[in-house]
Amino acid sequence: METHVGEDDTSLGREMLRFTRTVDQLGTADAVLDRLHQVSFGTCKLNALGALLLPVRWGDLGSLARGKTVFLHSSTPEGWWEEWIELSRQHPGPGLTLIPGALAPITMTEMMRLVEPLGTDRWPFELALKHGVRDQLICPVGGRWVVVYWSRYDLSKRLTPEARALLFMGATFAAIRLQKVVGSDVARVGSPARLTPRELAVLRWMSIGHQVSEAAQSLQLGAETVRTHLKKAQSKLGVHNRTHAVAQALRLRLIP
Repeated sequence: METHVGEDDTSLGREMLRFTRTVDQLGTADAVLDRLHQVSFGTCKLNALGALLLPVRWGDLGSLARGKTVFLHSSTPEGWWEEWIELSRQHPGPGLTLIPGALAPITMTEMMRLVEPLGTDRWPFELALKHGVRDQLICPVGGRWVVVYWSRYDLSKRLTPEARALLFMGATFAAIRLQKVVGSDVARVGSPARLTPRELAVLRWMSIGHQVSEAAQSLQLGAETVRTHLKKAQSKLGVHNRTHAVAQALRLRLIP
């Protein structure tokens, strides 16, 4: 019979409760992640990968800096982060778009099944496997932080619902403490792009196949005005062309 991570959830629950009561005593990001790792690995052999403070704009990789907005636990495979950030700049993977909008923990395996990535979109999963990371449990917290655990096994088949909930609780308290420890500016983190009604209207028309001239006629605007709204929307969404702007707005549910 296959053993499941968290099959004995009593010890995990007990240790996670202890973690939540004492995490405020930890004074550094490393200490927070070390203690979280001790709990997750000691009870269910699940490593703490680290925590990420989400950028101001979706897809803005320029703000990701180790020790400032990215905090990795020592169990993270050597070289994985350096390759991840370099490949992300070349070709952002689908996870960077999906994770901020997630409302519950999701494993990397589940995400792969959800988005069915093709071609170069598969690189985050292939890179993880290259470094011995078979799966991750990705925990989005409050639209500001992402806390991640990692394993050498397929977690979608091994995590019990109770263990998943307890690990998410630990991730949540870790993120709250990290927020205080690093002294981040809450206003800069993780809120969806604030597009104006006209910028959204232009994107809606573009999303159903209209050209600039057709959108301008329908909205009773000049073509150059429509182009200006598109450029501003692109900037706010952190993308470089109209097609990506429409796709990003759809993914973030800014337009129907």
